[in-house]
Amino acid sequence: MAWDFETDPEYQAKLDWADAYVREEVEPLDLQWPGLQFTPLSGARKAAIEPLKGEVRRQGLWATHLTPELGGQGFGQVKLALLNEILGRASWAPIVFGCQAPDTGNAEIIAHYGTPEQKERYLKPLLNGEIFSCYSMTEAEGGADPTQFTTTAVRDGDEWVLNGLKYFSSNARTATFLIVMAVTNPDISPYQGMSMFLVPADTPGVNIIRNTGLAMEQGEEEGTHALIRYEDVRVPADAVLGGEGQAFAIAQTRLGGGRIHHAMRTIGQAQKALDMLCERALSRRTQGSLLAEKQFVQGYIADSYAQLLQFRLMVLYTAWTIDKYNDYRKVRKDIAAVKATMPTVLHDIAWRAVQVHGALGISDEMPLFGHMLGASIMGLADGPTEVHKVTVARQVLRNYKPSDDLWPTQHLPKRREAARAKYAALLEHEVGNA
Repeated sequence: MAWDFETDPEYQAKLDWADAYVREEVEPLDLQWPGLQFTPLSGARKAAIEPLKGEVRRQGLWATHLTPELGGQGFGQVKLALLNEILGRASWAPIVFGCQAPDTGNAEIIAHYGTPEQKERYLKPLLNGEIFSCYSMTEAEGGADPTQFTTTAVRDGDEWVLNGLKYFSSNARTATFLIVMAVTNPDISPYQGMSMFLVPADTPGVNIIRNTGLAMEQGEEEGTHALIRYEDVRVPADAVLGGEGQAFAIAQTRLGGGRIHHAMRTIGQAQKALDMLCERALSRRTQGSLLAEKQFVQGYIADSYAQLLQFRLMVLYTAWTIDKYNDYRKVRKDIAAVKATMPTVLHDIAWRAVQVHGALGISDEMPLFGHMLGASIMGLADGPTEVHKVTVARQVLRNYKPSDDLWPTQHLPKRREAARAKYAALLEHEVGNA
């Protein structure tokens, strides 16, 4: 019976190294250069970060999200989950380890669906950490329903011409190229009538109207989520990724991986919030005793520990099923369940930590309110929580069927009647011998 919760010693040594490396070398980057992860490296940042990337490569932990034949390390999703819960503690860590979103998902789909020429032009420098990319899918009108998208791509000789408006295209302003989802055949189902295009960011007609910032970002220049108008953007015929009409299949590959990777990193963020909660409880006194001795605070700690443990096992199980089947579609239900659970876990633990820190917890001198806001973002990124809950429910219901009569199958009078019928002969024999 194969059932083991231990990590093999060789990989555990790598995790131990990563744990210390992130704490000592990467977390300080968040304090010195916050919010600049997707800004091209230059000056002091480049001098500080490039050597860190080099050491990660020497340790064999660079771009672990891809298999060796696709340019990565081939560790699989379980090992990636164990590593990412460490990387989740620092915003710069995914950059230093070559597994930052949205580039991880973009690299994965180019690796799976790209031509040799596309891989050479886009995938190779992306994996080397030389460039950034953007996934331009969402539209303001369509929201979470891609069947409502209106951006089009029309064939014109040896070129495609793109027109439309895309919203919340993350990191577009620093990206070298964009992956754009567009309608290529409006006369058939959107599931077969949409395609993905690789578009260089400097292509004429790619016009960033504005960059929207998140609520926790300050200043108009700090927004990283672009509103883009594509106006007669011309790309060659071979700019199609994976073939015409393959957008939905590609999107499921990309988003499935991205959702589980978000969850992996969220474990690290939630653990960090729990660490701060426990430290505070042991450090402050009120009403004659430590906060850690107050039953309310003990309840916060117990609830947080249980939530995090359950979520961590849920993520690792889902990662294991992905490794087992190597098909995101077969694990769709579990990925959706993880995605729907993730925001609540992070929010609840961070909120409890805020309560125990008091006024300090809501100040800009602690990162806890950022974790709470991050939980809200996770509830929307790669599809809102409500959509994922609907997916889970529909998938779960496929394993059930309705009762075949008026009463539920577990209705006790109905079951007793069935039990009496099952043992009728024995009961009659017993009565006859009485």
